[in-house]
Amino acid sequence: WSDTLRVLGANPIDYLVTPRVIASCITLPFLTLMCFTVGMASSALLADAVYGVSINIIMDSAHRALRSWDLISAMIKSMCFGGIISTMNCAWGINTIGGAKGMGESTTSAVVISLVGIFVADFLLSSCFFQGAGDSLKRL
Repeated sequence: WSDTLRVLGANPIDYLVTPRVIASCITLPFLTLMCFTVGMASSALLADAVYGVSINIIMDSAHRALRSWDLISAMIKSMCFGGIISTMNCAWGINTIGGAKGMGESTTSAVVISLVGIFVADFLLSSCFFQGAGDSLKRL
């Protein structure tokens, strides 16, 4: 695709990469919020069905434990992760050569590099967002 766009005089980054990066950065926070909601609902229903713990108790304890900053930081992190995933995968995809074998090798490399990028970004973002959070644990 990128060769075809270059022949037509169009920039492949504008047509192939930019929409994917923007879509990933917008969509991943919604996916994170949806997974959080489904996880909370299913754990509350499971606790009620299996252990007899009231759903109100689960939701009340979650409400007391979670702060709004926890959700905001999760949305920011997922937006950054979306950018890392889409950028790395598009970079490896555009530079792929060698047919099906090259595509397989490129896919493997993109996944590994994305995982490493997410690991590093998660460490850096967590250290920025939760700096000093361990101080409250030391007092216990």
